[in-house]
Amino acid sequence: MLNRASEATNMLKEHIENNDVIRLISHNDADGISAAAVIANALKEEGAQFHTTIVPRLKDDVVNQLRHEQYNLFIFSDMGSAYIRELNSFKSDVIVADHHQVSDVEADSNLVHVNPHLFEIDGSKDLSGAGSAYLTVRDLNKKHLAYFALTGAFGDMQGQDGFTGVNSFIVNDAKESGTLEIHEGLKTVSKASEPLNKSLAYTFSPALPGISGDLEGATEFLEKIGLSYGIKFSDLADEEKDVLKDELIKINPDIFGDCFTIPKEIPLLRDLEEYAYILDACGKNKKAGLGLSIAIGERERILEVALDLQRKYRNQILKGLSWIKREGAVGLNSIQYLYTEDKVLKSVMGTIASIGLSVELLDNSKPVLGLSRLHNDIKISGRTTREMVDKGVNLGKALNDSSKNFGGQGGGHDIAAGAMIPYESKDFFLKLVDEMVEYQLNNNS
Repeated sequence: MLNRASEATNMLKEHIENNDVIRLISHNDADGISAAAVIANALKEEGAQFHTTIVPRLKDDVVNQLRHEQYNLFIFSDMGSAYIRELNSFKSDVIVADHHQVSDVEADSNLVHVNPHLFEIDGSKDLSGAGSAYLTVRDLNKKHLAYFALTGAFGDMQGQDGFTGVNSFIVNDAKESGTLEIHEGLKTVSKASEPLNKSLAYTFSPALPGISGDLEGATEFLEKIGLSYGIKFSDLADEEKDVLKDELIKINPDIFGDCFTIPKEIPLLRDLEEYAYILDACGKNKKAGLGLSIAIGERERILEVALDLQRKYRNQILKGLSWIKREGAVGLNSIQYLYTEDKVLKSVMGTIASIGLSVELLDNSKPVLGLSRLHNDIKISGRTTREMVDKGVNLGKALNDSSKNFGGQGGGHDIAAGAMIPYESKDFFLKLVDEMVEYQLNNNS
């Protein structure tokens, strides 16, 4: 894996030395923005020129448009592994730094494909897209940028139970460079910027059943243990912090553990997980460029805009979770699904599907598909649990194979995946995915 990443670094170095303008394309979620950030910061430090585009997904028309652009090097981060055949036909050099499941198409000599799955490393838990991107610039003496790889991993739900695999190797790089500190603490969010009831209601990972996503439940919990819900965590007395910690541990022991911080960052961005949430809010609100601007060093007014987006995004999640609580999911034999045409719910469907499983609003013994209608198409966000993956579920494969039957496209990870299909195929698609998941569960060896 590291040797392959070094090949990518050598290719990149050659184009930097040639003063080429480098074309960077990345995904619009927290992992994708972090992946773009680690490469953009590395290029900026090397004095290289680059042109970045953040997209919600790689599609045929995007690839065809890029093919005709006049650049000598294209870098695809947190995407591209599903398009190796098409990218092989580029006349330019190409680097793909991804972590999604791979096809069986080999890379041509003009393309360096950096992906953990090629080396039997699990890209859904051991390395993020930002991690693959970091490895491609690491040999340029960029260990001080390693924390962006971990921000991306948090954004991709990889660091909540501790970092494993290549991620733990990257943790060592970040610590060694002096840019990362680890200390034990409560893993609640927005400790210094939100009142306690909102801080707890917005804490989705680790999940606090009855509190996460439930402002009323959070307020009642605080009243019951004798703490003011309007005060910020940072303003609590030490003994009050201890009371809160002890009571939250009773609900979920994982709420207290390792917190990863960037000591030299401003307070708002010091916590890596919080940083990931801010980038994710920018991406989900179609302001990925704003997130990237923050990650390459812009502050002040731009951060206020990002915080407003984060509050908006979190309120959308609360709305989505109360919708799930009210409506529930439609259950099939082996999967369950949510369907909406609501504009707000569509923007958070994958997130609420994931949180719905973790806070037990949904049956966590069945994968959930969140379906959002977009004119004549349906966007699908699939989520399941690590336990279901261990039993044989592979959502990336199920959504990829099923969507192809209807002229759509899909893929991702075993635990989280997405697809796009024509609207009229909805019922047939759901039936096929249901059958595929049932087959996966029955044939897991």
